[in-house]
Amino acid sequence: MPQFRFQNRRRERAGLRGWLIAGLLVGWIMSVFVPVALAQAPSLEKDAAPAVGQAPVTAQQMLDYRQKLADYTTARQKFEAEAGPYWASIAAMRKARNLKRSGGQPIVLEDYVLTQPPTYTGPRKPVDPSAIVSETLPNALPVVADFLANALAQFQFQPRKPKSEVEFKKAYARVAAAAGLTKDQAVRIYGFEAGGNGKYDVQAGLEVDKPGAHAISTARGYNQLLTTNSVELLAEQGDQFVKSLKARAAGMTGPQELEMERKIATLQAMISVSRSVPDQWAAHEQLGTTAGGLGIHALNLDLDIGPLLQTQKLVNSVIFARAKGYQAPLTAAELEMMNLTGDGNGFDMISIAQAIRSQVPTSNFFAQSGYERNPVAIRNNVVSALLAATDKKMDIEAELPGARDLASVF
Repeated sequence: MPQFRFQNRRRERAGLRGWLIAGLLVGWIMSVFVPVALAQAPSLEKDAAPAVGQAPVTAQQMLDYRQKLADYTTARQKFEAEAGPYWASIAAMRKARNLKRSGGQPIVLEDYVLTQPPTYTGPRKPVDPSAIVSETLPNALPVVADFLANALAQFQFQPRKPKSEVEFKKAYARVAAAAGLTKDQAVRIYGFEAGGNGKYDVQAGLEVDKPGAHAISTARGYNQLLTTNSVELLAEQGDQFVKSLKARAAGMTGPQELEMERKIATLQAMISVSRSVPDQWAAHEQLGTTAGGLGIHALNLDLDIGPLLQTQKLVNSVIFARAKGYQAPLTAAELEMMNLTGDGNGFDMISIAQAIRSQVPTSNFFAQSGYERNPVAIRNNVVSALLAATDKKMDIEAELPGARDLASVF
Protein backbone atom coordinates (compact mmCIF):
# COMPACT_ATOMS: atom_id res chain seq x y z
CA MET A 1 0.00 0.00 0.00
CA PRO A 2 1.40 3.42 -0.87
CA GLN A 3 2.80 5.21 2.10
CA PHE A 4 0.37 7.82 3.33
CA ARG A 5 1.70 10.83 5.15
CA PHE A 6 -0.87 12.54 7.29
CA GLN A 7 -1.30 12.59 11.02
CA ASN A 8 -4.07 10.52 12.58
CA ARG A 9 -5.19 13.53 14.59
CA ARG A 10 -5.84 15.72 11.60
CA ARG A 11 -9.53 16.52 11.76
CA GLU A 12 -12.07 17.52 9.17
CA ARG A 13 -11.70 21.01 7.80
CA ALA A 14 -14.15 23.17 5.92
CA GLY A 15 -13.89 23.07 2.16
CA LEU A 16 -12.42 20.74 -0.43
CA ARG A 17 -8.99 20.34 1.12
CA GLY A 18 -10.35 19.40 4.52
CA TRP A 19 -12.64 16.72 3.17
CA LEU A 20 -9.84 15.26 1.08
CA ILE A 21 -7.50 15.19 4.06
CA ALA A 22 -10.00 13.67 6.42
CA GLY A 23 -11.15 11.06 3.96
CA LEU A 24 -7.77 10.00 2.64
CA LEU A 25 -6.26 9.90 6.09
CA VAL A 26 -8.92 7.72 7.59
CA GLY A 27 -9.00 5.57 4.49
CA TRP A 28 -5.41 4.45 4.56
CA ILE A 29 -5.24 3.93 8.31
CA MET A 30 -8.37 2.05 9.35
CA SER A 31 -11.25 -0.05 8.14
CA VAL A 32 -14.86 0.70 8.92
CA PHE A 33 -15.93 -0.11 12.45
CA VAL A 34 -19.10 -2.13 12.71
CA PRO A 35 -20.70 -2.15 16.17
CA VAL A 36 -20.95 -5.51 17.85
CA ALA A 37 -22.10 -6.77 21.20
CA LEU A 38 -25.29 -5.08 22.14
CA ALA A 39 -24.40 -6.30 25.59
CA GLN A 40 -21.81 -3.55 25.65
CA ALA A 41 -24.58 -0.96 25.86
CA PRO A 42 -25.24 0.50 29.33
CA SER A 43 -27.41 -1.57 31.67
CA LEU A 44 -31.14 -0.90 31.82
CA GLU A 45 -31.55 -2.01 35.40
CA LYS A 46 -31.59 1.62 36.47
CA ASP A 47 -31.35 5.04 34.92
CA ALA A 48 -27.88 5.69 33.54
CA ALA A 49 -25.75 8.12 35.50
CA PRO A 50 -25.95 11.56 33.89
CA ALA A 51 -22.96 13.61 32.87
CA VAL A 52 -22.24 16.68 34.94
CA GLY A 53 -24.82 19.35 34.09
CA GLN A 54 -27.03 16.91 32.14
CA ALA A 55 -30.52 15.73 33.02
CA PRO A 56 -30.79 12.07 34.15
CA VAL A 57 -31.12 9.56 31.31
CA THR A 58 -34.28 7.52 31.66
CA ALA A 59 -34.70 3.80 31.14
CA GLN A 60 -37.01 4.53 28.19
CA GLN A 61 -34.31 6.60 26.52
CA MET A 62 -31.89 3.72 26.92
CA LEU A 63 -34.46 1.26 25.52
CA ASP A 64 -34.91 3.50 22.47
CA TYR A 65 -31.15 3.80 22.07
CA ARG A 66 -30.63 0.03 22.18
CA GLN A 67 -33.35 -0.54 19.61
CA LYS A 68 -31.81 2.03 17.28
CA LEU A 69 -28.39 0.47 17.83
CA ALA A 70 -29.78 -2.96 16.93
CA ASP A 71 -31.38 -1.57 13.77
CA TYR A 72 -28.14 0.16 12.80
CA THR A 73 -26.06 -2.95 13.43
CA THR A 74 -28.34 -5.13 11.32
CA ALA A 75 -28.35 -2.64 8.44
CA ARG A 76 -24.63 -2.11 8.57
CA GLN A 77 -23.83 -5.81 8.62
CA LYS A 78 -26.06 -6.35 5.59
CA PHE A 79 -24.29 -3.50 3.79
CA GLU A 80 -20.84 -4.84 4.70
CA ALA A 81 -21.70 -8.20 3.16
CA GLU A 82 -22.16 -6.37 -0.14
CA ALA A 83 -19.43 -3.75 0.22
CA GLY A 84 -16.69 -6.04 1.52
CA PRO A 85 -15.98 -7.80 -1.79
CA TYR A 86 -15.97 -4.46 -3.65
CA TRP A 87 -13.36 -2.88 -1.37
CA ALA A 88 -11.32 -6.08 -1.35
CA SER A 89 -11.13 -5.81 -5.13
CA ILE A 90 -10.05 -2.17 -4.83
CA ALA A 91 -7.14 -3.21 -2.60
CA ALA A 92 -6.21 -6.14 -4.82
CA MET A 93 -6.19 -4.03 -7.99
CA ARG A 94 -4.07 -1.35 -6.30
CA LYS A 95 -1.53 -4.00 -5.30
CA ALA A 96 -1.53 -5.38 -8.84
CA ARG A 97 -0.93 -1.90 -10.30
CA ASN A 98 2.06 -1.40 -8.05
CA LEU A 99 3.50 -4.71 -9.17
CA LYS A 100 2.98 -3.81 -12.83
CA ARG A 101 4.70 -0.46 -12.36
CA SER A 102 7.62 -2.18 -10.63
CA GLY A 103 7.95 -4.43 -13.65
CA GLY A 104 7.79 -1.54 -16.10
CA GLN A 105 4.44 -2.61 -17.52
CA PRO A 106 1.92 0.00 -18.68
CA ILE A 107 -1.20 0.63 -16.62
CA VAL A 108 -4.43 0.41 -18.61
CA LEU A 109 -8.10 1.05 -17.92
CA GLU A 110 -8.72 -2.56 -16.98
CA ASP A 111 -6.26 -2.24 -14.08
CA TYR A 112 -8.83 -0.20 -12.16
CA VAL A 113 -12.17 -1.11 -10.66
CA LEU A 114 -14.59 0.66 -13.01
CA THR A 115 -17.83 0.41 -11.03
CA GLN A 116 -18.89 2.78 -8.27
CA PRO A 117 -18.97 1.41 -4.71
CA PRO A 118 -22.15 0.34 -2.93
CA THR A 119 -23.83 3.12 -0.98
CA TYR A 120 -24.98 2.70 2.62
CA THR A 121 -28.56 3.94 2.93
CA GLY A 122 -29.46 2.55 6.33
CA PRO A 123 -29.89 4.38 9.63
CA ARG A 124 -27.04 6.33 11.19
CA LYS A 125 -25.30 4.99 14.27
CA PRO A 126 -27.22 6.35 17.27
CA VAL A 127 -25.59 8.38 20.01
CA ASP A 128 -25.52 6.82 23.47
CA PRO A 129 -27.54 9.28 25.59
CA SER A 130 -25.63 8.26 28.72
CA ALA A 131 -22.24 9.06 27.23
CA ILE A 132 -20.40 11.94 28.84
CA VAL A 133 -19.69 14.65 26.31
CA SER A 134 -16.55 16.60 27.05
CA GLU A 135 -16.74 20.35 26.60
CA THR A 136 -13.00 20.60 26.19
CA LEU A 137 -10.89 19.78 23.17
CA PRO A 138 -8.99 16.50 23.67
CA ASN A 139 -5.33 16.19 22.83
CA ALA A 140 -4.64 19.88 22.24
CA LEU A 141 -2.10 20.20 19.47
CA PRO A 142 1.12 22.25 19.69
CA VAL A 143 1.07 25.68 18.08
CA VAL A 144 3.65 28.34 17.17
CA ALA A 145 4.45 29.20 20.78
CA ASP A 146 5.20 25.54 21.50
CA PHE A 147 7.47 25.12 18.49
CA LEU A 148 9.39 28.25 19.43
CA ALA A 149 9.68 27.27 23.09
CA ASN A 150 11.03 23.83 22.24
CA ALA A 151 13.44 25.19 19.64
CA LEU A 152 14.86 27.52 22.27
CA ALA A 153 14.99 24.91 25.03
CA GLN A 154 16.38 22.05 22.93
CA PHE A 155 18.63 23.88 20.46
CA GLN A 156 18.97 27.45 21.74
CA PHE A 157 17.45 28.46 18.42
CA GLN A 158 15.27 31.43 17.57
CA PRO A 159 14.08 31.69 13.96
CA ARG A 160 14.96 34.80 11.98
CA LYS A 161 11.54 36.23 11.35
CA PRO A 162 10.74 38.28 8.25
CA LYS A 163 10.17 42.00 8.60
CA SER A 164 7.02 41.59 6.55
CA GLU A 165 4.97 38.87 4.90
CA VAL A 166 6.17 40.05 1.50
CA GLU A 167 9.78 39.49 2.58
CA PHE A 168 9.04 35.84 3.30
CA LYS A 169 7.13 35.48 0.05
CA LYS A 170 10.12 36.88 -1.85
CA ALA A 171 12.45 34.38 -0.16
CA TYR A 172 10.07 31.51 -0.91
CA ALA A 173 9.59 32.58 -4.53
CA ARG A 174 13.35 32.85 -5.03
CA VAL A 175 13.99 29.34 -3.67
CA ALA A 176 11.01 27.77 -5.46
CA ALA A 177 11.94 29.26 -8.82
CA ALA A 178 15.56 28.17 -8.47
CA ALA A 179 14.39 24.64 -7.67
CA GLY A 180 12.33 24.48 -10.88
CA LEU A 181 8.83 25.04 -9.56
CA THR A 182 6.67 27.18 -11.79
CA LYS A 183 4.84 30.31 -10.71
CA ASP A 184 1.53 28.60 -11.41
CA GLN A 185 2.41 25.60 -9.24
CA ALA A 186 3.69 27.67 -6.32
CA VAL A 187 0.87 30.22 -6.28
CA ARG A 188 -2.03 27.82 -6.78
CA ILE A 189 -0.74 25.32 -4.23
CA TYR A 190 -0.18 28.16 -1.75
CA GLY A 191 -3.78 29.22 -2.36
CA PHE A 192 -5.11 25.70 -1.84
CA GLU A 193 -2.95 24.88 1.19
CA ALA A 194 -2.88 28.24 2.98
CA GLY A 195 -6.34 29.45 2.04
CA GLY A 196 -5.14 32.07 -0.42
CA ASN A 197 -4.21 34.55 2.27
CA GLY A 198 -2.26 32.55 4.87
CA LYS A 199 0.83 34.01 6.47
CA TYR A 200 4.20 32.30 6.64
CA ASP A 201 3.37 30.94 10.11
CA VAL A 202 -0.19 29.82 9.28
CA GLN A 203 -1.25 26.56 10.92
CA ALA A 204 -4.08 24.25 9.84
CA GLY A 205 -7.25 25.28 11.61
CA LEU A 206 -5.96 28.74 12.45
CA GLU A 207 -6.13 30.29 8.99
CA VAL A 208 -8.80 32.70 10.18
CA ASP A 209 -8.62 34.52 13.50
CA LYS A 210 -12.00 33.81 15.02
CA PRO A 211 -13.36 32.80 18.44
CA GLY A 212 -13.05 29.11 19.14
CA ALA A 213 -10.52 28.45 16.39
CA HIS A 214 -8.02 25.72 17.24
CA ALA A 215 -5.25 23.85 15.47
CA ILE A 216 -6.42 20.71 13.67
CA SER A 217 -2.91 19.44 12.93
CA THR A 218 0.72 20.55 13.13
CA ALA A 219 0.65 21.41 9.39
CA ARG A 220 2.03 24.88 8.85
CA GLY A 221 3.47 27.25 6.30
CA TYR A 222 2.72 27.90 2.66
CA ASN A 223 2.70 24.17 1.86
CA GLN A 224 1.46 22.97 5.25
CA LEU A 225 4.30 20.75 6.43
CA LEU A 226 3.63 18.48 9.40
CA THR A 227 6.17 17.96 12.17
CA THR A 228 6.80 14.58 10.54
CA ASN A 229 7.62 16.26 7.22
CA SER A 230 10.11 18.58 8.89
CA VAL A 231 11.86 15.73 10.68
CA GLU A 232 11.97 13.59 7.55
CA LEU A 233 13.27 16.37 5.31
CA LEU A 234 16.17 16.98 7.69
CA ALA A 235 16.90 13.27 8.06
CA GLU A 236 16.97 12.64 4.33
CA GLN A 237 18.12 15.94 2.84
CA GLY A 238 19.60 17.91 5.71
CA ASP A 239 23.06 17.93 4.17
CA GLN A 240 21.62 19.68 1.14
CA PHE A 241 20.20 22.45 3.34
CA VAL A 242 23.53 22.84 5.14
CA LYS A 243 25.29 23.17 1.80
CA SER A 244 22.86 25.88 0.76
CA LEU A 245 23.43 27.90 3.93
CA LYS A 246 27.20 27.53 3.66
CA ALA A 247 27.07 28.90 0.12
CA ARG A 248 25.22 31.94 1.41
CA ALA A 249 27.62 32.34 4.35
CA ALA A 250 30.55 32.46 1.93
CA GLY A 251 29.33 35.80 0.68
CA MET A 252 28.85 37.31 4.14
CA THR A 253 31.16 39.12 6.53
CA GLY A 254 31.12 40.32 10.12
CA PRO A 255 28.11 39.76 12.39
CA GLN A 256 25.98 38.48 9.53
CA GLU A 257 28.50 35.73 8.80
CA LEU A 258 28.75 34.77 12.47
CA GLU A 259 24.98 34.54 12.76
CA MET A 260 24.78 32.28 9.72
CA GLU A 261 27.55 30.05 11.06
CA ARG A 262 25.65 29.65 14.32
CA LYS A 263 22.53 28.79 12.39
CA ILE A 264 24.41 26.17 10.38
CA ALA A 265 25.72 24.60 13.60
CA THR A 266 22.18 24.53 15.01
CA LEU A 267 20.83 23.00 11.83
CA GLN A 268 23.48 20.28 11.99
CA ALA A 269 22.47 19.52 15.59
CA MET A 270 18.85 19.21 14.49
CA ILE A 271 19.86 16.92 11.64
CA SER A 272 21.61 14.66 14.14
CA VAL A 273 18.43 14.44 16.18
CA SER A 274 16.35 13.68 13.07
CA ARG A 275 18.73 10.83 12.23
CA SER A 276 18.63 9.35 15.72
CA VAL A 277 15.71 7.14 14.66
CA PRO A 278 15.25 4.79 11.68
CA ASP A 279 14.52 6.51 8.37
CA GLN A 280 10.88 5.46 8.43
CA TRP A 281 7.70 7.52 8.43
CA ALA A 282 6.38 6.03 11.67
CA ALA A 283 9.67 6.73 13.47
CA HIS A 284 9.77 10.30 12.15
CA GLU A 285 6.15 10.80 13.20
CA GLN A 286 6.93 9.66 16.72
CA LEU A 287 10.02 11.86 16.92
CA GLY A 288 7.87 14.76 15.76
CA THR A 289 5.87 14.55 18.97
CA THR A 290 8.94 14.97 21.19
CA ALA A 291 10.52 18.19 22.39
CA GLY A 292 13.28 17.80 19.80
CA GLY A 293 10.85 17.17 16.97
CA LEU A 294 8.71 20.16 17.92
CA GLY A 295 11.82 22.30 18.02
CA ILE A 296 12.83 21.13 14.56
CA HIS A 297 9.44 22.16 13.22
CA ALA A 298 10.22 25.77 14.18
CA LEU A 299 12.64 25.84 11.22
CA ASN A 300 9.63 26.54 9.01
CA LEU A 301 9.38 29.95 10.69
CA ASP A 302 12.94 30.90 9.78
CA LEU A 303 13.45 33.23 6.83
CA ASP A 304 16.57 31.35 5.67
CA ILE A 305 15.49 27.73 6.20
CA GLY A 306 11.70 27.80 6.03
CA PRO A 307 11.53 28.41 2.26
CA LEU A 308 14.02 25.57 1.71
CA LEU A 309 11.84 23.08 3.60
CA GLN A 310 8.56 24.23 2.09
CA THR A 311 9.99 24.09 -1.44
CA GLN A 312 11.73 20.75 -1.06
CA LYS A 313 8.49 19.01 -0.10
CA LEU A 314 7.03 19.88 -3.50
CA VAL A 315 10.26 19.27 -5.41
CA ASN A 316 10.46 15.76 -3.95
CA SER A 317 7.07 15.01 -5.47
CA VAL A 318 8.23 16.22 -8.88
CA ILE A 319 11.36 14.06 -8.60
CA PHE A 320 9.25 11.06 -7.56
CA ALA A 321 7.01 11.44 -10.60
CA ARG A 322 9.97 11.76 -12.95
CA ALA A 323 11.66 8.72 -11.42
CA LYS A 324 8.49 6.78 -12.20
CA GLY A 325 8.75 7.86 -15.83
CA TYR A 326 6.19 10.68 -15.74
CA GLN A 327 7.93 13.37 -17.76
CA ALA A 328 4.98 15.65 -18.55
CA PRO A 329 4.90 18.89 -16.54
CA LEU A 330 2.71 18.47 -13.47
CA THR A 331 -0.23 20.83 -13.24
CA ALA A 332 -0.72 22.55 -9.90
CA ALA A 333 -3.67 20.27 -9.16
CA GLU A 334 -1.67 17.14 -9.97
CA LEU A 335 1.27 18.26 -7.85
CA GLU A 336 -1.12 19.09 -5.03
CA MET A 337 -2.60 15.59 -5.15
CA MET A 338 0.89 14.23 -4.51
CA ASN A 339 1.61 16.82 -1.84
CA LEU A 340 -1.70 16.16 -0.13
CA THR A 341 -2.04 12.39 -0.32
CA GLY A 342 1.57 11.25 -0.41
CA ASP A 343 3.70 10.62 -3.47
CA GLY A 344 2.75 6.97 -4.05
CA ASN A 345 -1.01 7.42 -3.83
CA GLY A 346 -0.95 10.76 -5.63
CA PHE A 347 1.14 9.36 -8.46
CA ASP A 348 -1.26 6.44 -8.84
CA MET A 349 -3.97 9.01 -9.52
CA ILE A 350 -2.21 11.55 -11.71
CA SER A 351 -0.45 8.97 -13.89
CA ILE A 352 -3.77 7.88 -15.35
CA ALA A 353 -3.96 8.83 -19.01
CA GLN A 354 -6.10 11.90 -19.69
CA ALA A 355 -8.34 9.91 -22.04
CA ILE A 356 -9.56 7.54 -19.32
CA ARG A 357 -9.62 9.80 -16.24
CA SER A 358 -13.35 10.31 -16.70
CA GLN A 359 -13.88 6.54 -16.47
CA VAL A 360 -11.86 5.72 -13.35
CA PRO A 361 -13.78 6.03 -10.06
CA THR A 362 -12.09 7.93 -7.25
CA SER A 363 -12.82 4.95 -4.99
CA ASN A 364 -9.71 3.31 -6.48
CA PHE A 365 -7.56 5.61 -4.34
CA PHE A 366 -9.29 5.16 -1.00
CA ALA A 367 -10.04 2.53 1.56
CA GLN A 368 -13.70 2.12 2.43
CA SER A 369 -13.91 4.27 5.55
CA GLY A 370 -12.01 7.12 3.93
CA TYR A 371 -14.30 7.15 0.94
CA GLU A 372 -17.48 7.02 2.99
CA ARG A 373 -16.37 10.06 5.01
CA ASN A 374 -15.40 12.05 1.94
CA PRO A 375 -18.38 13.76 0.27
CA VAL A 376 -16.11 15.55 -2.21
CA ALA A 377 -14.72 12.26 -3.54
CA ILE A 378 -18.23 10.79 -3.62
CA ARG A 379 -19.69 13.78 -5.43
CA ASN A 380 -16.72 14.05 -7.81
CA ASN A 381 -16.62 10.30 -8.21
CA VAL A 382 -14.21 9.98 -11.13
CA VAL A 383 -10.61 11.20 -11.31
CA SER A 384 -11.24 13.91 -13.90
CA ALA A 385 -14.00 15.42 -11.75
CA LEU A 386 -11.90 15.37 -8.57
CA LEU A 387 -8.99 17.12 -10.27
CA ALA A 388 -11.41 19.64 -11.79
CA ALA A 389 -12.85 20.36 -8.34
CA THR A 390 -9.34 20.94 -7.03
CA ASP A 391 -8.61 23.29 -9.91
CA LYS A 392 -11.82 25.20 -9.28
CA LYS A 393 -10.90 25.69 -5.63
CA MET A 394 -7.43 26.85 -6.70
CA ASP A 395 -8.98 29.32 -9.16
CA ILE A 396 -10.82 30.99 -6.29
CA GLU A 397 -8.00 30.95 -3.73
CA ALA A 398 -5.39 32.18 -6.23
CA GLU A 399 -7.28 35.45 -6.55
CA LEU A 400 -7.09 36.30 -2.85
CA PRO A 401 -4.60 38.97 -1.64
CA GLY A 402 -1.94 36.62 -0.28
CA ALA A 403 -1.80 34.57 -3.45
CA ARG A 404 -1.69 37.69 -5.60
CA ASP A 405 1.20 39.02 -3.51
CA LEU A 406 3.11 35.77 -4.03
CA ALA A 407 2.46 35.89 -7.76
CA SER A 408 3.75 39.45 -7.94
CA VAL A 409 7.15 38.56 -6.47
CA PHE A 410 7.68 35.25 -8.27
